Amino acid sequence: MGEKQIEKAINNAVFSTEMEGYIIDDAAKELCRKLLKKEITMEEYISFVKSSDGIDV
Repeated sequence: MGEKQIEKAINNAVFSTEMEGYIIDDAAKELCRKLLKKEITMEEYISFVKSSDGIDV
């Protein structure tokens, strides 16, 4: 996935999510970028998201 495609995908997801009343911060966007660029694994992404939300599984 190219840089432009990644940004478009993130912007579309943010727009859709914010239409539902949620707020997406820059840290969440950066995690998505890293995942889409394959700099982190899905497991790492989920771990980061859970820890940032205070979810302890």
